[in-house]
Amino acid sequence: MKLLALIHAGRKHHASDIHVVVGLPPMFRIDGEIVSAKGEAITADVAHALAVECLNEEKRRRLESDWQLCFSLAFGDHDRARVTIYYRNSSPELSIRLSESEVRSREALGLPAMIDDIVRRPNGLMLITGPTGVGKTTTLHYAIDLINHESRKKIITIEDPIEYVHHSQRALVIQQEVMTDVRSFQQALVHVLRQDPDVICIGEMRDRDTMYTALMAAETGHLVIATLHTPDAVQSIQRIVSAFPDGQQSEIRFMLANTFQAVIAQQLHLNAQGNKRVLCCEVLVGTQGVRHHIRENTIHQLYTEMQAGRKYGMTTMDHTLLDLYQRGEITYDTALTAARDPNTIQKRTA
Repeated sequence: MKLLALIHAGRKHHASDIHVVVGLPPMFRIDGEIVSAKGEAITADVAHALAVECLNEEKRRRLESDWQLCFSLAFGDHDRARVTIYYRNSSPELSIRLSESEVRSREALGLPAMIDDIVRRPNGLMLITGPTGVGKTTTLHYAIDLINHESRKKIITIEDPIEYVHHSQRALVIQQEVMTDVRSFQQALVHVLRQDPDVICIGEMRDRDTMYTALMAAETGHLVIATLHTPDAVQSIQRIVSAFPDGQQSEIRFMLANTFQAVIAQQLHLNAQGNKRVLCCEVLVGTQGVRHHIRENTIHQLYTEMQAGRKYGMTTMDHTLLDLYQRGEITYDTALTAARDPNTIQKRTA
């Protein structure tokens, strides 16, 4: 078994992820569900051979010292995959995320129309949030692609790892990979500010230092687009503020209030036909009211702002679920199960 052959099989079956687990056949994630491939179970020797097949000496040393490794793998003209190697029962196993080979349109992705307006703004902070595997990176690359084709700006991305390569169009695009080009997100951000960027894209805001530097960059006139592992828009704001000690949180709220442009929180749900997944977005936009609540630490009021802010492009996850159900894109059970307040769905469909 060869790794590239396995990846091509995943592409053929429209898988988003491939899992190599000792004792089982290759497993594909298709439309959100794990499906077993046909064939024999993978042995420890085969898993080891797949793991080391694409490693150079430096990556082998890192795997041996850290017992885990994540890197991007380029194959073909434009294809890339994110490969994660870990150990279980002393044997290496793999989790492979297949990157999209091209940037799809906003309509094809199911993104809200207001995202284009946010991405075209000259400065501030835009967050793309949600759990793992809901398309945050896909949305990030859509935003990069839009700016790249419309504006004569310099875009610098910091990614771990690079999953899609952007070729400079109207914009100048510089992509940097953690542990290949830069040591960390935080260290890279400090140096990025000295490289004359207009737009800074952060693959993931993982720690307090990265968050603080991103807020500073947004305050000094840059557009900062970043992803964050939080389930909804309100918790995204809470996550950033609570990452800092009590004595610093007032400063962070003011920085965030001054720079905040939008949060797009994402979920993916199986469509009504059960043959693909549909994007569901919650949107919080940085209106004066929203910024006031962030500054005054009344963050619990942000959900009410979303409910009342549809004219600004805002929507709660429950309203989006209701819209998707009424358009026949998802089932009633899916809408109820995913809703924050199922009564919202029940009352409006009674």
